[in-house]
Amino acid sequence: QVQLEESGGGLVQAGGSLRLSCTASGRTFSNYRMGWFRQAPGKEREFVATISLGGARTIYADSVKGRFTISRDNAKNSVYLQMSTLKSEDTAVYYCAAARIGGLSTTDYDYWGQGTQVTVSS
Repeated sequence: QVQLEESGGGLVQAGGSLRLSCTASGRTFSNYRMGWFRQAPGKEREFVATISLGGARTIYADSVKGRFTISRDNAKNSVYLQMSTLKSEDTAVYYCAAARIGGLSTTDYDYWGQGTQVTVSS
């Protein structure tokens, strides 16, 4: 089992920045590919970004490419999502997730955090 806990969400004005953190406990963090997803009201949960085991490879959704950066610190059992130039359409609950194999779909991930709310005011 892997337990994940997100933090760092909040209310920010459009154009602003936020940094989300996700800390893992349980099994060896460095054995899991990590991802960030988000879910806006009335919409399905969608892929945001993913990062490889060592952090060398990252993939982003087109909607956040160039604005968001995913990173990880295996020594701290943590993954981060730096969000810049935020838009109102980025408003959602953001979830971190861990995967033994990895991918871009929610079904590819084995463990999920409870989520943290990000609200971008225009």
